[in-house]
Amino acid sequence: MNTETVRPAVTELRLSAFKTHRGVTLPLTRLTLLSGESGSGKSSALQAYEILARLGSGESLARAVGEVAGSPAACVPAGARPDAQGRRGFRIGCTVDGPAGPVSLDLAVQAEPELRIVGERLTGGGETLLTTALTDPDRPTVQAAWHTAGATPVTRAPLPDDRLGTSLLPLRVAGKTAGQRLVLAAAEQVVVALRSAFVCDPRPEVMRGAGAGGAGPDCACGADGAGGAGRGPGVRRSGREAGLRGGSGKPGGVGGAAGTSGLRQRKGSSGEAGGWARDTEGARAEGRLRSSCDNLPAVLERTSQECARRHAVLVAAVREACAGPVEGLRAVRRQAGGTGESPAGAAVPAGLVGMAGPRAGVAGVRAVLDRGELGELPVEQLGDGELRFLALALVLLTGPEVLAMDPVGEVPSAHQQMTVMADGMDRCMDPRQARELVSLALRMTDRGHVRLLGTVRDPSVAEGLPGVQVLHLGV
Repeated sequence: MNTETVRPAVTELRLSAFKTHRGVTLPLTRLTLLSGESGSGKSSALQAYEILARLGSGESLARAVGEVAGSPAACVPAGARPDAQGRRGFRIGCTVDGPAGPVSLDLAVQAEPELRIVGERLTGGGETLLTTALTDPDRPTVQAAWHTAGATPVTRAPLPDDRLGTSLLPLRVAGKTAGQRLVLAAAEQVVVALRSAFVCDPRPEVMRGAGAGGAGPDCACGADGAGGAGRGPGVRRSGREAGLRGGSGKPGGVGGAAGTSGLRQRKGSSGEAGGWARDTEGARAEGRLRSSCDNLPAVLERTSQECARRHAVLVAAVREACAGPVEGLRAVRRQAGGTGESPAGAAVPAGLVGMAGPRAGVAGVRAVLDRGELGELPVEQLGDGELRFLALALVLLTGPEVLAMDPVGEVPSAHQQMTVMADGMDRCMDPRQARELVSLALRMTDRGHVRLLGTVRDPSVAEGLPGVQVLHLGV
């Protein structure tokens, strides 16, 4: 095997004790769909993956769990009883395959009475590369030991108990011995895979508000996390919060965890270097698609100009999913102070794309379908299923440079593989639309640059499609 071409990817998700799951292991291929009855734990599996991804991006444990699950107690397995000290928690993990071979990461998290990582284990190459353990409950640190294989077999040092130790290793390990280089390779492989995740939850009601001109930079739609249920990239921060961030992860290298040098500040801690909380206005100005896809018209304007071939594939897919004729899909700009529209192909400063207000000279961007003899139809007038199909198709046809995510900048994109997570992938869609979307996902994942982990109500949408793995939960 030529390891130079292997792109790190999560190939197994372990839910040892998480919500409704106990001792569950989910093998993940390039296209995996989870199915099952309501309450079977489909969404919970994606939440566990997202918590790992956020921790890999340098987020604090409190933020990762709070954004995804709402509260630490919500992650504790149903029926779990506290011990004599009143402690309860959950355990999750994953395996990442890549140039360093299979590398396993497992976490034990104490949810009550105080949220903290009490145990972490990183294994690969037949070695235990990192272990952490809580030795003093009164200190906000864990005792870490990582593989050295030199004059000293292991190196010991305290690490903060609210951060993923694996993401901090590139800042701590010198790489002088073969053992240290193995630790670095394994840690970087895991971090690259976890940071390459994008949670996509298109919200038709928010997309319609934006398309109809109701979503400016300061509207409520853009301030709720833009990711459905308060998660995903694009969470708005105040000026003070932005000032507390540890930059954009650059000082932390691959780990992206600058600002975590020892004891953490329990309240308002600094060092939030993960890109999941990227500033909303920055994402809008860059034309980067947010998790809720509320800025889809601005992103569509950008992508249609950057790659005509990719845009043609998107139009063809939308034609198969939408009722009525579809001859084209384009973005038009509203002029500020009036109702006129102009083609989006006209020159406009990049920083003004998708923004509203008199200063920009435009009142926003609207996406329209060309219906041929029937004229143009604003996409916000499409049905919920059609809107969600359009947004998910656009995500599958793009990449990290177009999405509001934070991949590792130090690793070439050709050596990374994006994972799209889509909960309720077939929500609001009829079987024909869902089948077309899965078929498009299969074509895109076959190219090797993207993987998909989604949940579906009806697993029959994947019947007869080779390369699609359907895992039935709750059976």
